[in-house]
Amino acid sequence: MAIVKTASAHYQPLGKSGQGHVSLASGALSEQPYGFNTRFEDKTGTNPEELIAGAHASCYAMALSFALADAGYDSGELKVDAAVTLEKDGDGFAVTQSALTLDAKVSGIDEDEFSNIAKDAKENCPISKLLKAEISLDYTFHN
Repeated sequence: MAIVKTASAHYQPLGKSGQGHVSLASGALSEQPYGFNTRFEDKTGTNPEELIAGAHASCYAMALSFALADAGYDSGELKVDAAVTLEKDGDGFAVTQSALTLDAKVSGIDEDEFSNIAKDAKENCPISKLLKAEISLDYTFHN
């Protein structure tokens, strides 16, 4: 079973003066602005790193929740923050880290078992795996 979720982005004109808009097929985001100023100057709008952080935090929270339930724990609450770091890399930039911070309240579990389940969920969360994945690119070029 394969589930495909989509998003789209549009950016024009090119370079720092350009402005983009990102939309999710679900409609949760529609024409959300992004650009140089939202990425590097904290202006209103979003940016790729913030979107990755939201995806990683929500995916990890769900993966851990399911893993805890599979281990027999059904009472609790998880709060996950993700901080995605963008750093200068030569002439460009690189995303160098996604730091997850977890605040968990789970009834009836000891810390060693919780730690093992939490670490396994971090390694096996689909977005954690994506951040290590091969990236493909198909394109159409118009001149």
